[in-house]
Amino acid sequence: MQPTQSADNGRFSRELTGIALGLLAVVVWAGNFVIARGVIHQIGPISLAFFRWIIAAIIMVPLGLRSFRREWMEIRKNLVYLFVTAFFGITLFNTLVYVAGHFTGAINMAMIGTTSSPIFSLLLAYIILKEKPGKLRIAGVIVCIIGIVWLLVRGSWEQLLHFRLASGDLWLLAGAFCFAIYNIQVRRKPSGISNTTFLLTVFSLGSVLLFPAMLWEQFYRTPVRWSPSLIGILFYLGALTSVVGFLAWNATIARIGIGRTVLFGYLIPIVASLEAVLLLGEKFTRHHLISAILVAIGLVLTNLSPERFNFRTSVQQEV
Repeated sequence: MQPTQSADNGRFSRELTGIALGLLAVVVWAGNFVIARGVIHQIGPISLAFFRWIIAAIIMVPLGLRSFRREWMEIRKNLVYLFVTAFFGITLFNTLVYVAGHFTGAINMAMIGTTSSPIFSLLLAYIILKEKPGKLRIAGVIVCIIGIVWLLVRGSWEQLLHFRLASGDLWLLAGAFCFAIYNIQVRRKPSGISNTTFLLTVFSLGSVLLFPAMLWEQFYRTPVRWSPSLIGILFYLGALTSVVGFLAWNATIARIGIGRTVLFGYLIPIVASLEAVLLLGEKFTRHHLISAILVAIGLVLTNLSPERFNFRTSVQQEV
């Protein structure tokens, strides 16, 4: 086998792994919106975010403590970067999503959050990182958006004329913008900080920043109503949607870049709808199916882009 062919096979395998990891993140994250809506009477949004991230930080200790000690000098050198990343990606992002859960439904949360965040990420990647999307990628984005809008209007364009953003939708847009900033920060991660050290650090810093607000919420707003089911939910959020989801997502960004990774977010409302069917007994209607097909076509267009052969924008780091 010639060296060029071997290199091409290696690149293809790297991309295929990145796509698989992106899909894994989508599956575990889809349940986040359902949970956020389902526990609004048991725990406040800030407390939900805090306990999620502190559990995630604790889980990351045995995974990242050794590398954390080894990379301590690099961490000290990049504390400002890590604080900014933790503030937007951990402290604010999911907290704003959980706040939105008090004002809008789970499917609406998934649709608006996943429609806007990739757009914000692509714009920021273009402005900050100078990543220019190709024609097929733009076409893929447009098709994905059409699919999400079709889901939003429930297969009737007439409803689009009467659609208005509620307060919960605005909270979601703010959260989506914060997650877009997090994506950019991940793309700029110093090569001297490994992925496990990065997550242990930002999970911990994000939890510390949430702690005062959590205490305020406990004493003055919504005290936690503990139950076995709530504890199980918190561990699901901490272990799967936080540790597994973020490890998979960051590894996907490293392998295929931000512009293509963020588009996997368009699958979240589709997967969330399927989870609603399986867990809540909701119906999967024709407009859900059409939306899923459109989103799938959009993702295929994006990942068939000629840009897939340009690997200079890949993150050169161990993940």
